[in-house]
Amino acid sequence: MKYLCQVWFDTEKSKLVPQEEWDVVTQECIASDDHWHGCGVLQVALALHEPESAVTLRVRQGVTTATDGPFAEIKEHLGGFVLIDAADMEEAERIASTFPILKYASIEIRPAYSIKDGR
Repeated sequence: MKYLCQVWFDTEKSKLVPQEEWDVVTQECIASDDHWHGCGVLQVALALHEPESAVTLRVRQGVTTATDGPFAEIKEHLGGFVLIDAADMEEAERIASTFPILKYASIEIRPAYSIKDGR
């Protein structure tokens, strides 16, 4: 079964981490991703740019509008995601608990499914 691991950062706290620390954890994350990819568990892992780089789309009364930035003021922001293949939630938790980014973020794990295959 597929599990989406969402990496959430405290927006203000993440701004205080020195670049040297980010560089170190980035290398640790690359090594971790390579390990899990080699085991056939990791499907995709992507980091996201800061929330200010986002565009939010909405359809209201049949009209699509775009606004810069996130939908609302946020205390936490989605910083990236990892899609893994695991037997069950327990295994997904075990895998995600090894991700080095946990030193700086929280990870929300959610079962995922293809809408054409159903739940």
